[in-house]
Amino acid sequence: TTQAAQNADAARTVQPSSMGKSVVIVNTSAGSMGGGPTGVWLSELADPYYAFQAAGLEVTVASVAGGAIPIDANSMGDPYFGDQAKKFMHDQKAVGALTHSVKVEASMADAFDCVYLAGGHGCCVDFVGGAAKELKALVEAAFAKGKIVAADCHGPMGLLECSVGGAPLVKGLEVTAFTNIEEDQAGATEWVKANSVFMEDEFAKLGAVFKKGDPWTSHVCKAGNLITAQNPQSADACAAAVIEALA
Repeated sequence: TTQAAQNADAARTVQPSSMGKSVVIVNTSAGSMGGGPTGVWLSELADPYYAFQAAGLEVTVASVAGGAIPIDANSMGDPYFGDQAKKFMHDQKAVGALTHSVKVEASMADAFDCVYLAGGHGCCVDFVGGAAKELKALVEAAFAKGKIVAADCHGPMGLLECSVGGAPLVKGLEVTAFTNIEEDQAGATEWVKANSVFMEDEFAKLGAVFKKGDPWTSHVCKAGNLITAQNPQSADACAAAVIEALA
């Protein structure tokens, strides 16, 4: 294809259609944490990707650094490699979006109706700190504009450092995220302790009202235009809550 055609394609991925509503699914670009392999938890990208498409929403796949998104290999093993995740890996368009993801920019707050943060332990690395500068600005701007901000599992890492009017964005809001007991049951406690923080503890410190469901069961919190979900099992319900909010 000509360069002009490639540029037109690139423009189409970043400029959502004016017809319907649009969602940007933001993913980690971190393939390792403290020497251990990680990445996006595939079902937490694939499940909302197909749910949003089925609802007629325009979907853009983005990541912190842009380009190829690392996948946590564990999320492609049994019993986690679900139907949508399998479909995604055999879907040329989806794999194209995964390998050529758009780099997150604060200006996306104007272009999209929802910012959706997919999970995976990679989020512990680049959804906070210096790497997350644009992501933080995007989330804060989108939230302030009344756009839907959604985050599942470790996606809520991307909310921890966000503020609105000088106070934590989540202060006084009901939120959920991957819980301490789930980290423990996943065998990740020491790994997280050495390299990151426990979201359940951090949200409480920020003055959020942390709500949790039973481990590995679907649980979603809605607080105005903020939607949070607990784990991979919550991905479909989280996407459904976004679709309902955008209707």
